[in-house]
Amino acid sequence: MKIATVIVPIFSLFVNLAFGSSDNPNRDTLFRNNFIQEDSVDEIYQVSYKKLIIPAIGIGYGVLSLTNDRLKELNNSTRFEIGEHSPSRIKADNYTQFIPGALVYGLNAFGVEGKHGFKDRSIILATSLLISTAIVTPTKHLVKEQRPDGSNNLSFPSGHTATAFATAHFMFREYRGNNLWLSLLGYPFAIFTGTYRTFNDKHWVGDVVAGAGIGILSTEVAYWSFPAMSKLLGNNMGKKILIMPYCQSNKVGFNGIFTF
Repeated sequence: MKIATVIVPIFSLFVNLAFGSSDNPNRDTLFRNNFIQEDSVDEIYQVSYKKLIIPAIGIGYGVLSLTNDRLKELNNSTRFEIGEHSPSRIKADNYTQFIPGALVYGLNAFGVEGKHGFKDRSIILATSLLISTAIVTPTKHLVKEQRPDGSNNLSFPSGHTATAFATAHFMFREYRGNNLWLSLLGYPFAIFTGTYRTFNDKHWVGDVVAGAGIGILSTEVAYWSFPAMSKLLGNNMGKKILIMPYCQSNKVGFNGIFTF
């Protein structure tokens, strides 16, 4: 299907980014307890323009798909081809967007540690999702792109996909230094989410690709801004509560994770 011509190269970029940042193949020891530092502390939070390449490509493609005739035709032909195959419409994409983030907390609970403790990673994830929501929600109302199924005009960009890739990239950033393969585990869930947004006739391909770019960008900015956010919040943030904002369709809300 034509959607594969967009999704597969994007996933390849993620894999190449991950492998390109790992200079030691012996790092991949599953359930390693000791953190193998990939960067200095300063470099982890340092702005890197190279890390903007992938989100810029995704967002740029999505914006062009709104006006470029060829990309608009790809949107329409992909939808037609999906309709011909009549895939089952399931609502799993409402939940898979959150799985990578939940996996990070679950793995940490079982002793598979990432870069940050509970409080710090909660600050990072909450910041990422807040940034993503702050970009997605007003953009939907400004662009007013009609959904493929005609249900409303809040199609661009895909909020589900933005959340999914924000949490997947969060997992990648947390585990890249410990275990490369484990760090990539969130991306299949993100790709599934984006794919099923098109299968469910809720988004065009361009919406999904832009959402992926926004999600990755949001997480990168969250890591870069973490030192400032950490100082701002100080000890005011509870150690056992995580609040995650989300944007779905025309709804904005919060999900809470409570650890007892």
